[in-house]
Amino acid sequence: MTSTDQPSGALRPTKQRLAVAEALRTYDGFHSAQEIHSRLDGAVGLATVYRTLTALAEAGVVDAMRSEDGETIYRRCSDTHHHHLVCRSCGRTVEVEGPAVERWTKSIAEENGFTDVSHTLEIFGTCTGCR
Repeated sequence: MTSTDQPSGALRPTKQRLAVAEALRTYDGFHSAQEIHSRLDGAVGLATVYRTLTALAEAGVVDAMRSEDGETIYRRCSDTHHHHLVCRSCGRTVEVEGPAVERWTKSIAEENGFTDVSHTLEIFGTCTGCR
């Protein structure tokens, strides 16, 4: 995590946060806190990994989503709003844009008098490599 990786004034780059951010850089796709903790070989405690991932997700530095089995998984990804297509076998993840989803979200919010709306969308399937 460098100064360009974090929103202005959001998170202090502690040794633990830097280690977790570096571990995320070495992974493709989404991974659990336990997997990230394992990658750190005990350098950062599991509770600290959880707290750090939660803080990084809240700051918008990493994406967090719930897997089909309900576990929160994390991934470092682009800064633009996007959705995810996730392979349920291997976890391969593709960032996708959804203009139709964006239009629908805006429309349904306006119809119901909502403002300041946000949303997430994860689509699960099986990639060609796992078929």
